[in-house]
Amino acid sequence: MHVPLIDLAAQYEAHRGEIDAAVARVLASGRYVLGDEVSQLETELAAKLGRAHAVGVSSGSDALLASLWALGVGPGDEVVTTSFSFFATVGAIVRLGAVPVFADIVDGTYHLDLEQARSLVTPTTKAFVVVPLFGRPLDPSPLAGLGLPIVIDGAQAIGAPHLGAPAITTTLSFFPTKNLGAVGDGGMILTDDAELAAKLRIMRQHGSAPKYVHHQLGGNFRLDALQAAILRAKHPHLAAWIEARRRNAARYRDALGGLDLELPLDEPGHVYHHFVVRTPRRDALKAHLAAAKIDTEVYYPVPLHQQPCFASMNLGSRPIAERAANEVLAIPVHPTLSEAQLEHVVASVREFHV
Repeated sequence: MHVPLIDLAAQYEAHRGEIDAAVARVLASGRYVLGDEVSQLETELAAKLGRAHAVGVSSGSDALLASLWALGVGPGDEVVTTSFSFFATVGAIVRLGAVPVFADIVDGTYHLDLEQARSLVTPTTKAFVVVPLFGRPLDPSPLAGLGLPIVIDGAQAIGAPHLGAPAITTTLSFFPTKNLGAVGDGGMILTDDAELAAKLRIMRQHGSAPKYVHHQLGGNFRLDALQAAILRAKHPHLAAWIEARRRNAARYRDALGGLDLELPLDEPGHVYHHFVVRTPRRDALKAHLAAAKIDTEVYYPVPLHQQPCFASMNLGSRPIAERAANEVLAIPVHPTLSEAQLEHVVASVREFHV
């Protein structure tokens, strides 16, 4: 029995009629970039997620880039962030010429150590970027009060709490494998700041306002109407998908408890983008599950401060992130996981620990 880490084909089959109708609607409209589909998605998701404004953009990576750019982050500025995340978190910082300052993570949560992050602030610090990794909620309130903007990289956390204030912006990714995914790249920036939202809408079209007149710089950060329409068809199901992820996570905790295996602790609002287990025998477990045709993935094998492109910066050690990178493994938790597939995963993991 094959158990995929995520089964997008099964999700499509379950909602084929709604998705096909959305695609047909866009193709018949003749409007394929921005337009009503995007503006309606923005309205719907802003209301769903409790933010005043939503700005649809081309990807989660571009959402981070545009967000920091609009906040004035530039060459020589420092941005304090986590040492353990997908590369886009730090890539946006470096692309603006800013300097990433990496805090270590908290053991067991994989989240930025907020107290350490506060201690890293200098006169050249421009912002914080925090990541509710794997869908586990992260309240950035301890960073408030320092006079610095907080950006939440919420690519893995749509539907989780604490995605609003005190963060000035929250960025989302609609990459297909996300809890709410498109059929290509897409992203969104959430904010309660009307002036900032207006600036971002101009920036996503090369800084043009009015058309062909550029008072500021920007980029091609536009969201396609096709992706927006598909997301509009899918987002009403998000709550049910998250609940299914939570049920699957609960089953794993019940069935795998007592093994020599660290399991993610549950907490209210965890949306389980990934179910990440931890063991010093990670590579052997991964190979054992692969032999049983169970897909797994390592998120992430190289901490950000150890990426080869930063070797010349001599960033030193972040020991908790480094240990995590050697021990973490994501197993399937997606909402279309069948009972038989879940039982196969459980039996295979338990077999490894006999």
